[in-house]
Amino acid sequence: MTHRPAADLDWEALGTALEREAELHSAALESTADWLHALLCAGSAAQGAVGRVLDIGSGPGVVSCLLAQRFPEAEVVAVDQAPGLLERTRRRAAAHGLSDRVATRRADLPEEMDGLERAELIWTSHAVHHLGDQQAALDALAGRLRPGGLLAVAERGLTPRFLPRDIGIGRPGLQARMDAAAEESFSAMRAGLPGSVSTVEDWPAMLSCAGLVPTGTRTFLTDHPAPLGPAAREYLHDHLTRRREQLAPYLDAEDLSTLDALLHPESPTSILWRPDAFYLTATTIHTARSCTH
Repeated sequence: MTHRPAADLDWEALGTALEREAELHSAALESTADWLHALLCAGSAAQGAVGRVLDIGSGPGVVSCLLAQRFPEAEVVAVDQAPGLLERTRRRAAAHGLSDRVATRRADLPEEMDGLERAELIWTSHAVHHLGDQQAALDALAGRLRPGGLLAVAERGLTPRFLPRDIGIGRPGLQARMDAAAEESFSAMRAGLPGSVSTVEDWPAMLSCAGLVPTGTRTFLTDHPAPLGPAAREYLHDHLTRRREQLAPYLDAEDLSTLDALLHPESPTSILWRPDAFYLTATTIHTARSCTH
């Protein structure tokens, strides 16, 4: 069985899907930004303390623009390896009147991490696990913090749920089996990364090993009950299409047939039309502060 390494993924082709995903999480992301603001800007004397924010693995810049709005005195630098995603960031920033404060920077990580300017806040979402040595990546990110700065790392959380256990086609429990297959696929992806290092994924402990002081972990819920709107359904259809390709080596023929039925655009069993489709997930954020003077 093979798994296409993350470095080989066409991230630019995923731009629309990444935007839709972030927009589905908008309420949770806004709550996250409020929490980070509270951690960094407690007290009136600290309100202007954030002059630069780095968004590492910024994708299409949804969070970059959100952080620019939440920290109005800060320059936000969206850092990504995909020029097309950075172009989406620039367009989004212009649409929100943020072009003067949202900059973009193309960088290959972790090799070019040291070239980034230091910041009071560094945000990275589901990017560290695409780097072979996760601890070394956190060490490098910690090194880009200014004294008293905050590193916020979004990793893992809870896998999205979007269908009942029994959907009327195929064997009940499809999503549970997809979750197990995704874990196998994820492990194969991690093992195939250049310089892959196995580590216990205790994120607060890893942040401590990076020389930072943990300042809390919080989980934010995203809950879109049935019936879903068109944008959420289109996102799920794209998501399942990619999952069908990714998990094909790990699922049996019956489950693959069920996925095909869920993906058929004209079938009443399609995720595009099912009245029982929902979207429920949770995102976990780990934070830690630099105390270096």
